[in-house]
Amino acid sequence: MKNIKNYDAPKYSSEEYKLIQDGVYEYIDGSEKIFVTSLSFEQEPELGEGEDPTDISQDPLEDLLDEYTCYISDFYDDLNSRSESVCYQEFASTEMEDIVNLRGIIGKHVYCKFDEEGFVDLVIE
Repeated sequence: MKNIKNYDAPKYSSEEYKLIQDGVYEYIDGSEKIFVTSLSFEQEPELGEGEDPTDISQDPLEDLLDEYTCYISDFYDDLNSRSESVCYQEFASTEMEDIVNLRGIIGKHVYCKFDEEGFVDLVIE
């Protein structure tokens, strides 16, 4: 993943969402507070990631979700299907800190690297 940027989704302008801090929004799902942020990025096929924004690779995405204890809450199918290279995803967590920490990848290069034993290491640089 490269060229990771904040994506300010138009839906965040609705009354359902409350801006908590730069790029982090809160909304209520039933009785639970959910914190969300949206990011755009480009995949790197040369590193084993997908080539098409409608087919977002599980690596390093799944590793990011595990690392920051969050989940994907919106796939922005319409944006991804119209784009040739930029992917859009909304990330969510019940803990604001998880989303704040995840936003630390903005502007960084994120990818998976296999170590000598064949295990995958998440690299954020």
